[in-house]
Amino acid sequence: MDLGISSSLLGGIGLFLLGMFLMSNGLRLATGRNLQNILESWTRTTARGILTGITITSLVQSSSAVTVTTLGFVNAGLIQLKQAITVIYGSNIGTTMTAWLVALIGFHIDIKLFALPAIGIGMAMRLLWNNQRLGAFGEAMAGFGVFFLGIEILKTGFEGMGGSIQFANLEPSGAGLLLLLGSGFMMTVLMQSSSASMAIILTAAGGNVIPLPAAAAMIIGANVGTTSTALLAVIGATANAKRVAAAHVCFNLLAGLVAVLILPWMLAAVQLAQTQLGYATEIPIVLALFHSLFNILGVILLWPLTDTLVNFLKQRFRSSDEDKAKPRHLDQTLLGTPVLAFQALGLELQRIADIGRKLAKGAISAELGPGGQLLSDRYIQNRLVIAAGEYCTALQKTKLPTELAEALPNAIRVGRYYTAVAHLAEHFANQQHRHYSIPETTLMDEISHFKSNVVQLIDDANAELEHYSSETCSIALARLQDDYQSLKTKLLRAGTEERIKTTELVIQLEQMSQLRRLAEQIEKGARYLASFQACSPAEPLEEQEHISTNE
Repeated sequence: MDLGISSSLLGGIGLFLLGMFLMSNGLRLATGRNLQNILESWTRTTARGILTGITITSLVQSSSAVTVTTLGFVNAGLIQLKQAITVIYGSNIGTTMTAWLVALIGFHIDIKLFALPAIGIGMAMRLLWNNQRLGAFGEAMAGFGVFFLGIEILKTGFEGMGGSIQFANLEPSGAGLLLLLGSGFMMTVLMQSSSASMAIILTAAGGNVIPLPAAAAMIIGANVGTTSTALLAVIGATANAKRVAAAHVCFNLLAGLVAVLILPWMLAAVQLAQTQLGYATEIPIVLALFHSLFNILGVILLWPLTDTLVNFLKQRFRSSDEDKAKPRHLDQTLLGTPVLAFQALGLELQRIADIGRKLAKGAISAELGPGGQLLSDRYIQNRLVIAAGEYCTALQKTKLPTELAEALPNAIRVGRYYTAVAHLAEHFANQQHRHYSIPETTLMDEISHFKSNVVQLIDDANAELEHYSSETCSIALARLQDDYQSLKTKLLRAGTEERIKTTELVIQLEQMSQLRRLAEQIEKGARYLASFQACSPAEPLEEQEHISTNE
């Protein structure tokens, strides 16, 4: 191969990738939080999720970006598994927009007439409106121009190659098929962009370097290769994010397998449709249409199976946190015996309280910030609180005795107080690493003493203990309130007398306030839990179940 042609191809690929980066990055910056809002609000049904995936991917011109963003939202719990999977379906159709841009614009318009002005105008906007939405749009416009400038250079390079490359002699069958699929796959893995692979394949096919059947097989491989981005993105992620990545792999593998099996018929159908449109000699148009059909085929195959796929994936990649977050006592069958369901709810609320106290004590001792265990416990508690709230709603619809029905709101209060405990605990742990040393040992001793008293109240505010007394805990809390006011006064005095730095004063005041509020929420949660449990029947749950069964 001529050195000049090799340089043109390398430069064209580089410009294309640079254009893709500028275009997708600029559009993401310009849309800001709109991308998150769309994903959160417009994915409630399968059809809307698919349309959302198509739209966003078409706009940002990067299925990898949409996939990674979707995985991030699932990881953070902002969208559910089924919503994410439908977005993945749509993104695979949306990514075909790149092929259509290359086929319709890259081969029909004098690229330099709009690419160079787009680069100039776009960069001018980027410089004039830096860090603003217009500047981000300018960056996207410049990327659009660079993108097509790379296409132009690739076209020129491939046209000069003629039949010197061995792909021209390969047919998509046997070992040749495997080589073509593997080539497309590796191109996407190496460049981390199926759009880049698609542009190279289309321009090579348009330059008669790769025959149509071979290019179609490479497109299938390139599409499967995009799963590498999802697999890399979920390393160390939550179980739900891993399930979305697995769905992404399933989608591409299944559609790819079917496309390979019916490749001759698909090519014939595409060529027939393309001929009817009047582009009988233009291979890029055929390949763009083939790429769209291939991805639409995947959606058609998996759309009816989405619920089955979701249920299957929920049984995979299970984490210990998910198992712990599953309620142990909230049995739906107990709703037929409301008294037993009430008692089961009390047992689950006790679990929530235990985790809340563990979170509070863990935060106080977490001097380096919130560790993995604290975040794990908060996730578990949050899931249990949601489950307890749903169980309360179901229990309200049963025929509860009057005294139990009147006590049911206390269950909601318990969940709310311990949710506040978890929030305060995480916030307090986040601030622990900002702590500076206070030179005055007397003041440090008082702070340590205050923390010890908070920990003692946390231990005592346990409704499960035989010696638990809401009155004793209330008195201890009142004493803590007085200690807090005294400590606050001493800290302020030390700050005004410049015995401690202002930054340390602010941090300590905020931390002591959070500890006081933490103690308040712990005491209230225990008091309402004790009140709720006091209404529960005296017989143990197991005995009640036995009596109910015999009756």
